[in-house]
Amino acid sequence: MLQIKAYLDQIAAISDADWEFFMSKLKRRVIPKKTVFLERNQIEEHISFIESGVVRLFIPKENPDKEITFGFSFKNQFISAYDSFLTQTPSAYQLQALTKTTLLSISYDDLQDVYKTTQIGNLIGRLTAERLFLIKSKREQNLLNLTAEERYVKLFKERPEVLKVIPLKYVSSYIGVTPQALSRIRKRLV
Repeated sequence: MLQIKAYLDQIAAISDADWEFFMSKLKRRVIPKKTVFLERNQIEEHISFIESGVVRLFIPKENPDKEITFGFSFKNQFISAYDSFLTQTPSAYQLQALTKTTLLSISYDDLQDVYKTTQIGNLIGRLTAERLFLIKSKREQNLLNLTAEERYVKLFKERPEVLKVIPLKYVSSYIGVTPQALSRIRKRLV
């Protein structure tokens, strides 16, 4: 719980009473490696803070080789199928722990209580919305403005740990190429 406090303390001063109330609503969840913890068509009930691990956001397909990976989230970041969470409607995509992942989660109903009772709830909601918007915007801009090779290089300059923990088939999907095309890109760069 200290990790999320340290993260939020960097952004705003939060009263002890608000922290106590907020912390009382958090639940720790440990997700085993390779586990899908939000299925497509399931309503997102949580906003979570990643204490440890890596989460993949993806659109499933009948053929797993055709899945579309459109995001990754790492330690000290918030994760949610936020559109589903906000609207309380079924999600069009899934969340999967790529490594053993520990989350601190707050439910939709508990967050509504935090909104009514404290200032911290609005901060968490805003930070989550901003982060997810930036991820979406950045991905769209990269897909429109950069070549596949440039997207690959940029990803690993910004997130060198990706190569160690994320299978290349997910990386290729994320940058918008086939695994074979990614293999050719990697050979050219060596």
